Amino acid sequence: MKYSIVIVDDHILIAKALGSILGNFSQFEVLYECENGKELQEKLKRKGNIPHIVLLDISMPIMDGFETAKWLKETHPEVLVMALSMQDDEQGLIKMVKFGAKGYLLKNVHPIELENALNNLIRTGYYYPEWATNKIFASISNEVVDLSEREKEFLRYSVTELNYKEIGDKMFCSTRSVESYRDSLCEKLGLKSRVGLAVYAIKNGFGN
Repeated sequence: MKYSIVIVDDHILIAKALGSILGNFSQFEVLYECENGKELQEKLKRKGNIPHIVLLDISMPIMDGFETAKWLKETHPEVLVMALSMQDDEQGLIKMVKFGAKGYLLKNVHPIELENALNNLIRTGYYYPEWATNKIFASISNEVVDLSEREKEFLRYSVTELNYKEIGDKMFCSTRSVESYRDSLCEKLGLKSRVGLAVYAIKNGFGN
């Protein structure tokens, strides 16, 4: 069985190069390419145009990757979204996860890593870079954990683009106190980073 992929990227040369690379992967095929989210919306209306995977550029005109991922989550939740970015931006990753992306890749990855990422996405439902690996997600337990109201408040802010000082301003406390909430939560939940906390928050209803 071949898994269909749609490439959404406003850089035509990158999209074509990516399509050429994907053409060498025996288990995947490119269904079509789009230059932005709006074009994707139009093409998805046609019969047979819904792919297994969407490789989604984050920075695009007209309708960017964040808005597109959010729309796909609401209208086509069965589609696996792999975000594409030029940089390993933690805030960008958190935002894309919040909007439903199941994976995140840098555009300068080696074709072997790209193929492995796609296979892992199909097999497990997730693929993230080293600093936000599947281990983070696998370690997130569904068991009930006793959290304080302040820790819950921090979890709600963890999925935003606010830095720790800005979160402290919102919570009326110091940056050090915010870092203390983060450390306490990481220990309770067995996580290692804000990315892991953000994913936990989203999965458990704190990020809505």
